[in-house]
Amino acid sequence: MADQFPITDKTEITRLPKRGVYDKDVVYSILDEALVCTLAYSKDEQSFQIPTGFCRIDDMLYVHGSVGSFYMRELISKKSKVCISVTHLDGLVLARSAFHHSVNYRSVVIFSEPELVTQKEILYKVLEVFTEKVCPGRWNDVRKPTDNEWKATMVIGFKIQEASAKVRVGPPKDDDEDYDMNVWAGVVPLKTIRLTPEADPVLKKGIELPAYLGNDMDQRPG
Repeated sequence: MADQFPITDKTEITRLPKRGVYDKDVVYSILDEALVCTLAYSKDEQSFQIPTGFCRIDDMLYVHGSVGSFYMRELISKKSKVCISVTHLDGLVLARSAFHHSVNYRSVVIFSEPELVTQKEILYKVLEVFTEKVCPGRWNDVRKPTDNEWKATMVIGFKIQEASAKVRVGPPKDDDEDYDMNVWAGVVPLKTIRLTPEADPVLKKGIELPAYLGNDMDQRPG
């Protein structure tokens, strides 16, 4: 199906398969809500994983960093295969037995290969989308990158075509004989939120908090 990712040997959810999700809209929504992904690769039989900010544009996931970055240069020079993951922790699932404690979560795993981005219009778009993802409304406020800053920045794209999600929701699932126990059970919801902004100590006097960082900031998802 066009709106589903194909199930492959790498993406098939074999442990608790009912939690597996291959719907593209679900995968994309999990990615778009996250600010950080973990990018894993192997070099000379040694495994590495790097936490990094990212953004998505259509079916591409992008990361950026310094042209001097060891891991980015390694990915491009070797065309290293990568595994990218994102996880949202939505709740602590407290069961009546220690064994059945769990968490509610939404996660995505992507298998892909790096593509160096060289087209300036794509580079510009990636930086704009990344900035707006971190803080909607910010791109129009700030100074845009200079030529030297562009030259110092590397952007790598990853095609999202081999991916799957895994999701757990709901209350604990206990053994039948444990439901009569005199112990509290349920879910403790968790949520990442943005708190009240703290001004730079050397902020120029007279600059007010922008509207996009207003009073409802603590209610916006991180």
